[in-house]
Amino acid sequence: MITLTARLSPSALDTRRGVVRLHPEVLDALGLRAWDAVRLTGARVSAALAAAGDGPPGVALVDDVTLSNLGLAEGSEVVVAPVEVAAARAVTVAGSRLASTSLTPETLRMALTGKVLTVGDAVSLLPQDLAPPPGADVSATRRKLSNAIGMTWTNELLTITATEPAGGPVAVQPSTVVGWRDGARTGDVVPVTSGPAGVVAAVGGSWPAGRGAGAGAAPGGTGAEPAGTSAGGGAAASGSGAGVEGLGADSGVVVGVASAVPAVPVADLVGQRDAAKRLAEWLDLSFTHPELLAKLGTTSRLAALVSGPEGVGKATLVRAVAAAAGAAVVEVAAPSIAVLEANATAQRVADAIAAAQAPAVLLVTDVEVLLPASSPPPVATVVLDALRGRPDGVALVVTTAHPEAVDPRLRAPELVDRELVLPLPDGEARTDLLRVLLRDVPVESDVDLGAVADRTPGFVVADLLALRREAAVRAALRQREAAEPRVGQVDLLGALDTVRPISMSTSDTLRTGGLTLADVGDMVEVKQALTEAALWPLQYPDSFARLGVAPPRGLLLYGPPGCGKTFLVRALAGTGRLNVLSVKGAELMDKFVGESERAVRELFRRAAEAAPALVFLDEVDALAPRRGQSSDSGVADRVVAALLTELDGVEPLRDVIVLGATNRPELIDPALLRPGRLERLVYVPPPDGEARAEILRASSRNTPLADDVDLAALAEELEGYSAADCAALVREAALTAMRESLEAAEVTAAHLATARAAVRPSLDPAQLASLAAYAESRARA
Repeated sequence: MITLTARLSPSALDTRRGVVRLHPEVLDALGLRAWDAVRLTGARVSAALAAAGDGPPGVALVDDVTLSNLGLAEGSEVVVAPVEVAAARAVTVAGSRLASTSLTPETLRMALTGKVLTVGDAVSLLPQDLAPPPGADVSATRRKLSNAIGMTWTNELLTITATEPAGGPVAVQPSTVVGWRDGARTGDVVPVTSGPAGVVAAVGGSWPAGRGAGAGAAPGGTGAEPAGTSAGGGAAASGSGAGVEGLGADSGVVVGVASAVPAVPVADLVGQRDAAKRLAEWLDLSFTHPELLAKLGTTSRLAALVSGPEGVGKATLVRAVAAAAGAAVVEVAAPSIAVLEANATAQRVADAIAAAQAPAVLLVTDVEVLLPASSPPPVATVVLDALRGRPDGVALVVTTAHPEAVDPRLRAPELVDRELVLPLPDGEARTDLLRVLLRDVPVESDVDLGAVADRTPGFVVADLLALRREAAVRAALRQREAAEPRVGQVDLLGALDTVRPISMSTSDTLRTGGLTLADVGDMVEVKQALTEAALWPLQYPDSFARLGVAPPRGLLLYGPPGCGKTFLVRALAGTGRLNVLSVKGAELMDKFVGESERAVRELFRRAAEAAPALVFLDEVDALAPRRGQSSDSGVADRVVAALLTELDGVEPLRDVIVLGATNRPELIDPALLRPGRLERLVYVPPPDGEARAEILRASSRNTPLADDVDLAALAEELEGYSAADCAALVREAALTAMRESLEAAEVTAAHLATARAAVRPSLDPAQLASLAAYAESRARA
């Protein structure tokens, strides 16, 4: 093995293709030929295809996805070693809703053929076209991927959740069984095996494997999580009573024994026990007391919709409660059958209903894909009629993370007339979840689960499982030779650097880089205002409740450009350990009617799912200008109305703070600035002499300065310079030193003087005066 420095490959041909470029001498030293596989060890262990590159001998050129899989930053050390790669018998992947509903397993296998895959790694859909395996039709693969997903197919990333054989990297072959987690797979279905009574049936794919927890693979595979260890998600469940008969491979229904993947006990559904109790009561009435309901003039045909954020454990809750009630579960994976031809989709639903023998639960997961609210396909009517005609003693339960996107006809009184909403786990619930998830894991005595829970705002069960998996990998790397390795606090907290909550996976998040308000020089009043308005409501809710006042909903930062508004938001997020959704105002604008308003609703929905969260609206004057003064056919006016509705509408925001930033506050619609909305206005003034000195010191922290450099005196001379100008001045001075000599070891006062000629002050005196006058008028008001 050889230790090298990891650098991003400058070649566009290598982008997202899982390729590492090594100097020919390194290839020879490792005994490798071009396109052999190598093991890469960084913060995580991954694998890639090695090829000759023209970089220095001590550098490994990797693509962005491989660098992320290793958990490294550019410039870190990576250990490269040869590795034996097994031919994969089966590979299970997870991806975005778009990819999983658009791509067939056959097309997915074509995209992965010839690649080296490791469980837990991300992989792109870009085919292995640098050295295509024999028989691969790269152009046909590209065409199918483009037709299925559209122009954005090259941006899609998948996660390898399970491989067979397990324990090392595998290569996808034309004969490999490839499938989506909880969805369709290539090849033959899992055969029926005999065993105890009580079975699980899944329509549209392979064996269901714990949607809520992101666990595992089909029976006989090698899932990432042990069966039965997931809290709130992780195993398909079934009852212990009636069986499911009349199912075979031709019907598209897969049957297996309940004991193969045991149900999660209801007691382990941390944070969801109230919902589990209500569902259990409904099932008990429907299955064991139908005559009582008939006497009271109602029907015993139970139907319920279970909604909640992705990964919170909706399907797992249903399976667990059904198992406790002694009912079999027949599961329809809506994303897997929705992509089929209409007749096949209708037949799969009919097969599932025919398979359900009372008492049974017909579980339809992600129902919004099969029955969308907008432009429902003709087959939706057929599906609704089939669900309406299910036999007595069969309870219908549908799950969705987007209840507003479900066809409203599904909620007709004779279909789905009840709803359960599963909330995000709070800090106490996350602590209990971690305790359940780690109860069979050897942990060190100093592990503080409460501290870990405090660092995981917005995490659901699936995220905590990913955290456990990443922590285990880190512990294994740290204790390779230990006789009894254990997961420690450093592993759990370190895993937070790479594990993000599902709710933030498609969001533009603001990276804090470890920055806190303590790192912000000067600005005492501004930092205090931000702390009171943004952090106190989330950190001390009991104090607000005790005093009987509602916390501020949001605040507005305004000031001249380049004076640190975005920097302050990063520091605020780092201090409060908040999930931050960052949006430029103009990014939400769309020329199509209704799309801008939908984008606003989607933004606040994601924030609610990631709570406690901070929504940062940069350049908010572009998003919410004064109404009645635009010439864009009323788009801006409707967006302002949507924004106002989200801020203080009928459904209040909980644990979500909205923060806007602008350098033109007079252009913002006044309704947005009244109490209950962005009610707190904070002026970020240009830096004075003392602040400029601190900014110069911070910007030159890693720059060696000569003894003749006096930053305090220099700062006094930089009147009119913003914070960004001061940082640019230090950068330009360093470049000036490099222009004189590439061997330069320090930056002198002469270099800084030369740089001042190139970096001029950017603050506009007229704008400063206008903003100061606005701040004074708000203070008087």
